[in-house]
Amino acid sequence: MLSMTKYPKQYIDACRARAAAQVASYRKLAKAAKGGAALAAFEPVFYNNMVLILDAYFVHRARTLEGKDGNPLNEVRVICNSIMQNNGLMGSEKSIKMNSTQSVLKYQVGDEIRVTEADYAALSKAFFAEIETKFS
Repeated sequence: MLSMTKYPKQYIDACRARAAAQVASYRKLAKAAKGGAALAAFEPVFYNNMVLILDAYFVHRARTLEGKDGNPLNEVRVICNSIMQNNGLMGSEKSIKMNSTQSVLKYQVGDEIRVTEADYAALSKAFFAEIETKFS
């Protein structure tokens, strides 16, 4: 597939709805499980994977439009690459100027990536806002 410079609003909205449905399923499970150690262990596994899904929805986005300034699109890209290629430890990418103090989740190089529900809510909100700004 060619690099995408625009995504239709319908597509962006559908991706947001699919992500929200998956979060709703998690909340339903969490309510039924009534907390506990098993749910606490499952939460970062689920939400790390949700970040991978978020990136996959827009995997063909044009890097020139995405930029390299450490924005939420870059943050999701670096987190995904770190999960898949760095054993779940936050890495860095030479071409992206990440600044942990200005990022959504504040991960520093070497931190274990353990995305929580609250983390995912903040990151996905910022990610979708950036997608709408740069790719609509």
